Formats: sequence, C-alpha cells, structure tokens
Amino acid sequence: MGPATLDVRPRQVVVAGGGPAGATAATLLAQQGVDVLLVEKEEMPRFHIGESLMTETWWPLERLGLVDWLRQSSFPRKYSVQFISDTGKPSRPFYFFETNSHESAVTWQVERSIFDAKLVERARECGVEVHTSTSVERVVFDGDRATGVVVRRDDETLEIPSTVFVDATGLGAVLARQLRLIQKDPKLRKAAIFAHYRGALRDEGIDEGATLIISTTENRGWFWYIPLADDRVSVGVVGSPDDLLKARGSPEEVLAEEVAACATMAERLARAELASPVRVVADFSYRARRCSGDGWVLVGDAFGFIDPVYSTGVFLALKSGQMAADSTAAALRDGETTGGRLGSFAREFAAGMEAMRKLVHAFYTPGFSFANFVRQHPEHRDRLVDLLIGNVFKPGVTDIFEDMKSFCDLPEEFPLEA
Repeated sequence: MGPATLDVRPRQVVVAGGGPAGATAATLLAQQGVDVLLVEKEEMPRFHIGESLMTETWWPLERLGLVDWLRQSSFPRKYSVQFISDTGKPSRPFYFFETNSHESAVTWQVERSIFDAKLVERARECGVEVHTSTSVERVVFDGDRATGVVVRRDDETLEIPSTVFVDATGLGAVLARQLRLIQKDPKLRKAAIFAHYRGALRDEGIDEGATLIISTTENRGWFWYIPLADDRVSVGVVGSPDDLLKARGSPEEVLAEEVAACATMAERLARAELASPVRVVADFSYRARRCSGDGWVLVGDAFGFIDPVYSTGVFLALKSGQMAADSTAAALRDGETTGGRLGSFAREFAAGMEAMRKLVHAFYTPGFSFANFVRQHPEHRDRLVDLLIGNVFKPGVTDIFEDMKSFCDLPEEFPLEA
C-alpha cells in the first residue's frame, strides 16, 4: 500500500504503471536523485501474463539489484526454448549457454504477481513514492507540453503537476490513445486465451524449465507452455480472433477444445487441472507512432506490443524503462525536457522492436521453418540465437533479414515520427 493520502505537490516525474517498465524507470530515476511518484491502478500483487524471461533481461535486472533475489527464488530456471510442430515433432532445443558463456545464459520462469510486486518494492526501497489503486484518467497539456496528470484514487479526482510524465500503462496505453498515436499491425491481428494449470507433465533435468512453443492443429495458431513454481504451468493458445473468439462458446470451453485437438498439449495436460481463471487478450500487436514529446515519454507496452511468441514483453519493458530513465535524468539535469531529449533512445529501441517484429512475421509465414533457414544459411545461426535471447541491439544482428526475405514476406518497418 502507498501512503494514506496523495499529496498534489508538483513532482519532477510521475510514472503511471507499476509493471516492469514503470517500476524500472521509477527505480533508476530515483537512484539518480530524481523526485518520482509512481501510480498503479491495481493493488499489488496482481495477476499478469508474460512469465518467461529472455536472457537479456539479466542486465537491467542486475542494474536494479534483483539478480541475487532471483538466484535465491524458487522460480524454475530456463535454459532453452523448444519448438514443437503440429505433428508433434520437436526441434532440437535452443540452449542459450551454447552461444553465451555468461551466467545470463540461464534465466527464470517467474510468477508475474510476485515478480512485479518485487519490482515495486525495489522502487520504494530506492525512494520512489508509490500509490496503488490510483489510475491516470488523462494527461494534462499546456499547448504541446505535458504538465501533469489527472488521477482517480478511491472516489477522489486529483491533478498532479509534473515536469515529465512517463507512461507505462501497458496495453491500456493511456497517452498514446489520448493522442491517437496507435498504429496496429494488420498481419498480426491475434488473440490469446490463457490460464495456469496444476499437475501438468514436466520434462526432466535442465529441460524442466524450458519454454515450449507448440503449433496447433494445421498450424492455425500456437500454444505457449511455461513451467512455473508450485507444480504449475502457464498455458495459452494464440490464433486469429475470428477463430478463437467468435461463436465457439466461453473462453474456458475454447481453451479446453484447443487443448483436446492438439495431441502434444492433450498429453501434457491429461492429469492437470485449472489453477486460475481463464483470461483473454485480443488484437494486441501495435506500436505508437511517437515515443516521446515535450514533457512525456512512452515505455513498455504503452509504446508498443509484439506478439508474445518469443517472450519479448518483459525484456522490452525493462530495457525501455532503463533507457527512458537515463534519457529523462539527463534531460532534467540539463533543464531541457523536450521530446527529442526524453526520447533520445527511441530510434535504437524501435529498431530492436522491429527486428523482433520481423522474426514474428517469419514465424507466422506458412511453410517457413527456422531449422530449414539455418540449414541453408548456417552463417546466420548465431544471429538467430541472438534474436531469440533478446540481443537485438547487437551490431550486425539484423543482417539476417536480407537472406530471410527469400524465405518469407517481411513487413515494412513502422515509421517513427520525431
């Protein structure tokens, strides 16, 4: 819980959203001496999907001071990702330690309620003022400059002035929607139905914590299968909204039907039982046309969201929160909180997102196979592994796409406005 009352005094930075992007931005700003208010619309802990940490999350987590906590946690260790075809044929696991000798090659499958609550706790420890059950209604502007936010707390509406507003409101994307900046990816119009199960089949040894990507019948979509602590797994099916959500019954019925139709999933969940409500997210691949403006910056899903097939969400949230914190702290020190200064990281970050987006488009191309691509272009295997672990900012990693063009239709990049 935050303090009993919310003071409306001006803050240097107001961050909206207590997920990985917002908590990271707030913590790293506070560590640099910035006065930060973090508001989160829900109470913590709260359920959230997206449990699988890419290996490149290790670096922002180290900077946040959370690697030791993760080492001591009961979260399953993640050594690899494996793809299973619609016929049940598994690929060879992509073991991250084969190309990365650093400790970061082994990561974790986290329960997001616990993980996100720890991030917010860390923000408090670093001096961030945190208020939960407090939602941003709208961002206040003076001309083109953001000057504060209007928040709702209980039955009270308050206006809080700020020098900089950091939007980390996730799929709600409060400011991007207020400014009509959202551009959707029409070829990645997907929906997901998901839940946690208890008592499912788990692999042994270092494969126990592997992320599995399992194609559905006739490749209409795919399942994620992510082992968690306490004998649970996170399971979700992703496919066309028209296929999953229209005239097929309740989400519980559709998920059960999809599981039963996939031999691999049916076998793994034969003795399992639901351990959570069944939830739905629809039409979720998009990106804002801008990352920042005078007095504001977007991070995490509030800037853009990519189909979750490669578990990019938490990594992109942590990375954008880190980059935005550094650019915002520097802009505040110089007294120049323009869009250009606050979003000085935007082009580099957007390029990394575009690399992952192209890889997602390749995954959904009928008949495309990463194994076949690597067999014909073995020189790109390390680049593919780099992309799968989130090393999307490495020089030269995007060279893979020139040759990949002859195997699948890659999308034009989303333009990024200044």
